[in-house]
Order: sequence, then structure tokens, then C-alpha cells
Amino acid sequence: MSKAAILGRPFGAGTFRLADLWRVHPRETAGFAMLALAAAAAIASVAQGTPELPGRNAAASQAVPPPAPPPLLIRQIAPEQAVQVNAAIPLDSGPNPAASPFVFRGDKATRSQALSCLASAVYYEAGSQDEDGQRAVAQVVLNRVRHPAFPANVCSVVYEGSTRPTGCQFTFTCDGSLNRRPDADGWKRAYAIAEQALSGAVFGPVGWATHYHADYVVPYWASTLTKNAVVGAHIFYHWTGAWGRPAAFSESYSGHEPNALALRNAAVAAVAANAAARPQSEALAQVLADLPGAQALPLKPSMRGDKRVAVRFTMVARKAADAAPHEDYTKQFESSDTLKWSLSSDTVASNEKPLGASSAPAGATPASPPKP
Repeated sequence: MSKAAILGRPFGAGTFRLADLWRVHPRETAGFAMLALAAAAAIASVAQGTPELPGRNAAASQAVPPPAPPPLLIRQIAPEQAVQVNAAIPLDSGPNPAASPFVFRGDKATRSQALSCLASAVYYEAGSQDEDGQRAVAQVVLNRVRHPAFPANVCSVVYEGSTRPTGCQFTFTCDGSLNRRPDADGWKRAYAIAEQALSGAVFGPVGWATHYHADYVVPYWASTLTKNAVVGAHIFYHWTGAWGRPAAFSESYSGHEPNALALRNAAVAAVAANAAARPQSEALAQVLADLPGAQALPLKPSMRGDKRVAVRFTMVARKAADAAPHEDYTKQFESSDTLKWSLSSDTVASNEKPLGASSAPAGATPASPPKP
């Protein structure tokens, strides 16, 4: 058979045989086979060595799980030294695109819970800062809601880790700050910022940041993330690599929220439980006995000898949370013109007077001034 007859046959023809090509062109056939094997090996190595970007498809998200959010554990250094350490960490020089507007999907009751939790984060985390500082905190909370490493609703993001001994995600939920009742003006301002953010307002300077901390502390995770913004007294970070890029924020909002007041009470109880565990175990038992569905999980003593206790909440606690009444601070402040003058914040007398007003009973004759 001639060379022309062999080479002229199409590759799809049934009569074509590789043996004929090998007999006529042995060197060329061997070289082609080796080249094909090398190309196949190169393609396989690239496919295995290049991870899929999160959010590209479901298979990629399952193959590369999101990183676990680190708790806010602080290095024990002086505030002055912490400021220097933080200043030495350079800002990322790469792109820092603004986040997309948050799209809320839920009923009126769900929105009320989300607003309460988001406003609490804004108030307790950045209540002493200007509006930009508060908007930045709200943006981080909503960024987390849309990242698969975090819960898919606002309240669960805000209170994540508040009852765990490994550390909370937002300091105010586990350091006793919740025992401090918000003031009227500060709460209204934080609530307004939260409403704007849930309605789609975006604070662009922090981009897609998912972490932040005050400039006078240094968390252990600060050096492992990318520093992308500084706003007021807070420093903001996002994850390095694919999980910090906009494509990773593909989680859909769940459309429902847990009870904000129940989460707050659980966080307060956990702080009290851990505090009570140090002086006497009886006080801890009483605290947990008063909290539906709470169970104490004793841990090994710390290096200082302190007894540590974790709190676990069962399905009973979830039912109690659903049944707990929701307290709207805004309505409470607006319910009475004299509430702001109340010292107890529990009851307001019908004749409550502003601070500094005369407390003399009605009809009493004022005392005459002394004669010179």
C-alpha cells in the first residue's frame, strides 16, 4: 500500500489502522504519541493544581470549603505598642472594589429583627465614632451575611460565638457591653445607619472586608489577612486569595432571622455564667436554671487555674427564643416625653421632671431669701 493511500484516509474512516501509519512512518508516529502523552499530563497537572474560585459553581464550593472565621482573640500587648504594630502592617495595594448593595428579602417581622441586631452591632462597636465609622461596621456585617463562611442572616452573624468559650466574632456580645443600656440619641443614630444599610446603602471604602478590629489591639489573625482599609479607629481586612474576592460572596440571604432579644439574653447569660463560675458554682447553676434550654459543659481549667464553662442551648431554648417578646428601643424612647429623665428606665412617674427642676410640692410657699 502506498504512503499516499495511507495518509489520504480520514481519521474517522473505519478502515484506517494505526499499524499502517506505524509501518510507513515509525519515527513520526512515535514522536506524535510522546507529544500527546506530555500534553495530556500537563493538562491534568494544571487541572489539579489550580483551585476553583469559590462561587463559580456548586462543585467548586464543595471541593474547596470556606475557611473558618477566627475568633477575636487579642495579643496581650500595651495599646501604644499595638498602635505601632498595626501601623507597620501595609495596606493592600491591589483593587478594593465597593461591595454590591445588600438585597433584603423578608417580611416586616424579619426586617425588625435584622434591624435590631444590626443596630446593636453599630451602636456597641462604633457608637463613639462618626457616621462613616458606623457605616463601615454595618457594611462588614452585611458582607459576612453574603459569604459562605458565615451564617446567612444578620442576627446569627452578629451573635456568632457569643456563647462559646473559643471567643465571639463581635466583642460587644461577650464582654459585658450588653449590660449597658443604649442612650436614646445614640441608638436612633445607629438604627438609622442600619436601616440605610439594609435598604441597599453601600459604604465603599471598606470594600468586601469581613474582619476589623480597633487600632489599639492586635488580634492573632491580623497578620494572616489582607489589610484593605482604615476608617476611624478601626482597621479592616479581607481574606487573602479567592475567598476574599467579590466572586466568593455568593451566599443568598436566608429570608428569616432568629429572635434578637433571645440572642441578646443568651449572650448576657453566658457572660454571667462564666463570671459566676469563678467564685462559686452555685451561682452558675442558678443562672443556667433560669435560662430555658441552657446546659453547662465544664471545660479543663485554664493556665491560671480558672474554671471555664461553655453553655450549650438545646431545642427548648430555640422554642423559648421564638416565643420571647421583641423589645423595640426606638418605640420605647418615643413612648413618653419624660422617659429620658427616668433613672430606672423601667417605670416613669406621671409627674417626672427634667433633671434640675424644682421638686417642691405644688402649692408650697417658697422660702423667703435671707435678709442682708
